[in-house]
Amino acid sequence: MMFYYKHNNKYMFSLGDNYNFEKLGSLPDNLNELYFLYNVDKNKSKKSYAVSHASDIFALEESLEMLKLSDRCYDIEDKIMRLIEQRKVKAVNTSYTDFEECFSMKCNIKKKVNILALGDVGSMLLTGLRLLGGNSIGSIGIFDRSPNKVKRWEYEMNQTSYPFGFYSFPEVQGISKEELFDCDMFVFCASKGVPPIGSEGVDVRIVQLEENKKLIKEYAVMAAKNNFKGIFAVVSDPVDPLCASVLKESEGKLAPEQIKGYGLGVMNARAAYYAKTDDKYSSYLSDGRAFGPHGNDLVIANSIINYDNSLSEELTKLAVQANLKVRETGFKPYIAPALSSGAISIILTLEGRWHYSSNYLGGVFMGAKNRNISSGLEIEKIKMPDELFKRLKTTYNALKKLS
Repeated sequence: MMFYYKHNNKYMFSLGDNYNFEKLGSLPDNLNELYFLYNVDKNKSKKSYAVSHASDIFALEESLEMLKLSDRCYDIEDKIMRLIEQRKVKAVNTSYTDFEECFSMKCNIKKKVNILALGDVGSMLLTGLRLLGGNSIGSIGIFDRSPNKVKRWEYEMNQTSYPFGFYSFPEVQGISKEELFDCDMFVFCASKGVPPIGSEGVDVRIVQLEENKKLIKEYAVMAAKNNFKGIFAVVSDPVDPLCASVLKESEGKLAPEQIKGYGLGVMNARAAYYAKTDDKYSSYLSDGRAFGPHGNDLVIANSIINYDNSLSEELTKLAVQANLKVRETGFKPYIAPALSSGAISIILTLEGRWHYSSNYLGGVFMGAKNRNISSGLEIEKIKMPDELFKRLKTTYNALKKLS
């Protein structure tokens, strides 16, 4: 049985009669948005997300199981199913005290993006956003501890232009540290302790974890103090545990779905690179998927239609070790990550399009195909082969230990 409500001209429904909003006998027929009210432990669930399948309505908890596409039939009235199919139903977790803030669906408009740190990754990411972000980014703010770096990149980027389309690219401007969270998306690119060339025997991302956790804490606290409502984008390694650090250090002021980690995009690109060079992996180019972190616990599925565990593990190993191939040339592997995981994935996020990034899922930041649409975060559900799901659970549990 379902219960229907109205509050401030917003229509809602729930599986239990637990709310003091105006009660309705039924929902209007001409709705273009709807809110599903549920209550689960806020320490293990997002504040809100896009309902993408009827199974989301009946999920008892947020977990890895939500990546599975269910075959079960659900008794839901047609008008609600129509809105779910249109991705116009937003789930709102009422265990959060400020859950009423979620009763809105925002349209895509050009966003303001601020970047912290203009090192190798930050400056390359900035270049990608400047060249590719004209349709989704209104302006880009940049901050670095070095004022000369800020001036240099402000000069260089604003002097990069089409010959006559002078307003085609978003403007780049230096900002103060205090202005970092005056934006729609904050991009954290600061990093310490990047292992030098010759450190190929270790997982360089994990080496950076402790130092980067110290760095990111300051900005998580700052975001909380500024009541930041945008996306806190983590690009520095290792993105998944650093996302968990942001959530912890913000002490409940940032909702889990506000935090996204950008590391999986390049792992997908690396898997595709090898799939192009060897026909036995070619199915990845049409129906493969990437899951998990930007590191050793990565899971590559050669195909979600004809899954082959052996081929998938081979392709996973190639993708994980691809950065070492760049290091063998004597250079740090930051260009493809800054563009594939960073700039391209960030632009797709802002445009509400499918991309790879890490998002909160039952207490863990887990990488998967997803998109941010008007009704919230939608993580792709697929027909999940048992062997693949077993690999995902192993990765999920490994990430939980790092969180």
